[in-house]
Amino acid sequence: MKILILGIGNILFGDEGIGVHLSNLLKLNYKFSGEHSVDIIDGGTMAQHLIPLISEYDSVLIIDSIDANDAKVGDVYFFDFNAIPNAITWAGSAHEVEMLQTLQMIEMLGDLPPTKILGIKPFIIGENTTFDLTQEVLQGAKLMEAQVIKHLEALGVKAQKIDNRDLQEIARFSYRGYE
Repeated sequence: MKILILGIGNILFGDEGIGVHLSNLLKLNYKFSGEHSVDIIDGGTMAQHLIPLISEYDSVLIIDSIDANDAKVGDVYFFDFNAIPNAITWAGSAHEVEMLQTLQMIEMLGDLPPTKILGIKPFIIGENTTFDLTQEVLQGAKLMEAQVIKHLEALGVKAQKIDNRDLQEIARFSYRGYE
């Protein structure tokens, strides 16, 4: 089975880049093994350009910022794309709506693999750019990291921690890309 972990977000706007930053943390701090292959990709804000990529996989985990009714900054949500909780509004940043529409298009084409969404409520900063993450999102990201590992282990993937790089430091240099 081919598994895709897809980090989504705009790294120029602090918390809104959490999907990219957390995917980079997973690349740097873990080694994955087992009978299934795991690819971790920075999808940035490419949304519809990711359609051919997403449809190549057997299982997809999207890490992104999301919005939900009554959510506080740092609240974490983990759900199946086919069972989106009613509380999820997708009303945060523009890239969220584009990603939702992208997944809906792939589904209409019949090419959407089983897809999970792991999201966190970001602090929306508006038009000022920053690579700094809020303390609430840094705390929530620890839960997100644990949920990614638990999800992969449920799929039969072994996760070995090989480093302990700091998420905020990774976020400051995400624009360079991590391979």
